[in-house]
Amino acid sequence: MTSAGEKWTEAYVEAWRSNDPQQIAALFSDDAKYLTSPDSEPRVGRAAIVAGWLEDLDDPDTWSFEWWIIREDAGFVAIEGRTKYPAERDYLNLWIVRLDDEGRATEFTEWYMPRPHED
Repeated sequence: MTSAGEKWTEAYVEAWRSNDPQQIAALFSDDAKYLTSPDSEPRVGRAAIVAGWLEDLDDPDTWSFEWWIIREDAGFVAIEGRTKYPAERDYLNLWIVRLDDEGRATEFTEWYMPRPHED
């Protein structure tokens, strides 16, 4: 059985690949908060989240992402991952996501730490 956190993360990665505004919007509740780092000003609401995503997007096929759930409780998911940009850099990622009853994020905060590049 696939958990709500796994479904959400799979959908996030698909939206990341496509950069499709509808796929991005579907991930978040109407009044969701998206923080690109713990100290950043949050993007609040679907429209602001989609607009910010499209301003900072990664082009398809320029990255890969491996991930795993490290903790999931009702409405709370912690995801660890590694993003590889083969042409230039790698990151370790930690995402904290709070989900509503429909499986949409009400809050998303990410941490990313540069790592030595691996081919």
